[in-house]
Amino acid sequence: MLNIIQFGIYLCLMLFIGYISLKNTKNNKDFIIGGRSLGPFVTSISAGASDMSSWLLLGLPGAVYASGLVEGVWISLGLTIGAYLNWLLVAGKLRVITEKLDAVTIPSYLSNRFEDSRNILKIFSTVVIMIFFTLYVASGLKGGTLLFSYTFNASKSVALIITTLVVVSYTFLGGYMAVCWTDLIQGLLMLTALVFTVILGFNYITNNTELIKSVNTNAFTFKTTIITGASLMAWGFGYFGQPHILSRFIGIDSVKSVPKARRIGVSWMVISLIFSITIGLIGIGYNAIIPLDGVAENSERIFLALSTALFHPLFSGFVLAAVLAAVMSTADSQLLVLTSSLTEDIPFFSKRGEKEKAWISRFGVLGFALIAFLIAFNDKGSILSMVGYAWGGFGAAFGPIIILSLLWKNTTKAGAITGILVGAATIFIVKNYIKIDGEYFYELLPGFILSFISIIIVSLFTKKPSKDMIELVEYLK
Repeated sequence: MLNIIQFGIYLCLMLFIGYISLKNTKNNKDFIIGGRSLGPFVTSISAGASDMSSWLLLGLPGAVYASGLVEGVWISLGLTIGAYLNWLLVAGKLRVITEKLDAVTIPSYLSNRFEDSRNILKIFSTVVIMIFFTLYVASGLKGGTLLFSYTFNASKSVALIITTLVVVSYTFLGGYMAVCWTDLIQGLLMLTALVFTVILGFNYITNNTELIKSVNTNAFTFKTTIITGASLMAWGFGYFGQPHILSRFIGIDSVKSVPKARRIGVSWMVISLIFSITIGLIGIGYNAIIPLDGVAENSERIFLALSTALFHPLFSGFVLAAVLAAVMSTADSQLLVLTSSLTEDIPFFSKRGEKEKAWISRFGVLGFALIAFLIAFNDKGSILSMVGYAWGGFGAAFGPIIILSLLWKNTTKAGAITGILVGAATIFIVKNYIKIDGEYFYELLPGFILSFISIIIVSLFTKKPSKDMIELVEYLK
């Protein structure tokens, strides 16, 4: 009963923020990017929270619990490098150029950047967003399902329905501003839960590192093969192409706020990753002393089980709410990007009035959430595998073209189209048809590289951008 009250308080707070944001949302651009009005602190923490999702509290600790440090450390290293470079190379330039081109979504930016009067780029990129983001939202809903089924002993279907309703509610009301402000709270809540769970857990198993080694001989192993290590670090490539993260760059109040946002965001990320990995290790030792409920069936429950065991019921509900925060902080951002592409990048809807589009965006949130609900209900894979597929799809399809469109003035429309198609196709082919025995071979690694190379080659042999566009890209430097 106490957990229900605590969850209720948390959800009421999120809905209140959604209601306040509704009153400040006058048109569709407000709904999508908040009028480019949010400062560095809100932008950076909300970007981090929407990036990490339930993967930070469920997927990563579960991977370390099951396989040891090798997977967690190499992925985290790649992600940290990728996130830092994304803030350094992309954020400021994307903020400037999207305002000059009057673009509020990635498809509209690419279409305007490459002067695509036939909207081929906009169509291709919108299709990619709708495919991979629906899968991404579904992974978030699976995380919420895991939380509610574990905490309240609810059936999968009931837990999934509750999760979907929670995420949809405040996103439907307030759009971008609601998403960013709730993500700020959720990001801080996630970090707080990680810190206190590690402190209590470490105190409990202190001086028991040998016990951890005896239970899992690979717990402290870093060594891996070149292919596996490169594939794990390739997760960092994904940052350059994630629309829900790039939208934060578009919506920040000023390019002058980017350096401060970068410092805050990367610091939050590094601290969160370290504590998340530590929880996986602590879980190995704690479970050896006192068996944790449900972990044997699913290693991704380790944070839930550990926090329940360590905290007094008065506080455990708020810690478990951090998991719900992780789920909500990503799923809401992704739903927002999906419905943004619906109203801004599909001609039938983009020609409507701003207020009408804002309401179409809201009902688009409902429609895409329903599709993600159906996918999550029928999928049998892990949260980490679903996130990896969607993350790789965006990283390969959009990452190289976002970088080159900002840094290389001679990137052409034909090169952009080729890069998106090659990246997306490589992800699909490698994921489904190419395996290397004894290795972890992440499809993003070849997908990103092939897309990058194809853009350069095709751009060298196709029609150059206009003089005005070349001057605009040079201005970014």
